Amino acid sequence: MSAPKLFSPGPIMVKDNVRQALTHYDICHRGAEFEELFARATAKINKLFKADDTYRSMIISGSGTSSNETVLSSIFNEGEEVLLIRNGVFGERLLEIIEKHNIPLVDCEFPWAEEPDLAKVEEMIKANPAVKVIAMVFHETSTGMVNPVKAVGELAKKYDKWFFVDCVSAAAGENIDIVDMNITFATSVGGKCLGAYPGSAYVCGKIDALETLTPEMGKTTYLNLAKHYISAKTKNQTPNTPNVNLFWALDVALDNALADGGVEARVARYKECAGILRQGMKDMGLKFLLDDESKMSNTVTSVFLPEGKDLKAFLKEMEDKGYVVYSGKGKYEEMGMFQVANMGEIYPDDCKEFLNVLKSCL
Repeated sequence: MSAPKLFSPGPIMVKDNVRQALTHYDICHRGAEFEELFARATAKINKLFKADDTYRSMIISGSGTSSNETVLSSIFNEGEEVLLIRNGVFGERLLEIIEKHNIPLVDCEFPWAEEPDLAKVEEMIKANPAVKVIAMVFHETSTGMVNPVKAVGELAKKYDKWFFVDCVSAAAGENIDIVDMNITFATSVGGKCLGAYPGSAYVCGKIDALETLTPEMGKTTYLNLAKHYISAKTKNQTPNTPNVNLFWALDVALDNALADGGVEARVARYKECAGILRQGMKDMGLKFLLDDESKMSNTVTSVFLPEGKDLKAFLKEMEDKGYVVYSGKGKYEEMGMFQVANMGEIYPDDCKEFLNVLKSCL
């Protein structure tokens, strides 16, 4: 059986040198070689986010959700609140983490696929002085929408709030400047736009904020941000046994992303591929969830099947022909929506081949 082409938003198809990195010889995670690997990879994560020396990065063995939970479960003292801006499934995932850990919440909810109203956000910030952190998703994968992170970052700076941003589907796929956007904590994972594997998550945080944390503030043992920060700062280590093999792959994927024009070149490729896919689907008469392309991400397009076309049968037919796409979530699945992603090792010619297969299945 030939390998399927993954036009889905993670896991993604990886470059050969990333796959080969998994075969690296075994090392002890408490030895000097691992510590050098950790230091090297975390410095590259800083570069990925355009962070300066006021930021420190850490690697968490787990999915993107693990990095989000590491931060959100670790940064609040009693009585401190979080203002959550949400407009999709992964905003709701942040909500689940917040509620699970009994963090006082100011819920700034918007309908799925609707851009957050900044006036409402500012009004809620002013009305809730106990808010310590504003939290939101950069690229809401469930709709393919990019949220107004820079504008919210300006509000966070204006009102002296920490700003947590879930960059899981955005890092290496969108232009992120963590300093310019006033982001206190950014999270992501290897198995998305960066081109590595699931299970290699990471956090980039402002050192001034990290220095205020204690292990006792954390509500979990494994996903404890203060413990991760202390281990990283003092020893280039993790507090618990990490998935060492994935560190090798993550390190190579970071090299790939930062080489040959840097992250900007990768973002430009993703944008070009998305443009090819969207134009081709428009030419087929397909309708998009988002009607404003300026709000669409560079890597995920949400599109509806023609009326009367069965979604499950369509997905199976695509897979039978070697191409994997996702169904929509929630009400959008019932409406026949599917998602086409162009993350990872996908290039313009791959997108043109995809369109030929898509057309044959429609």
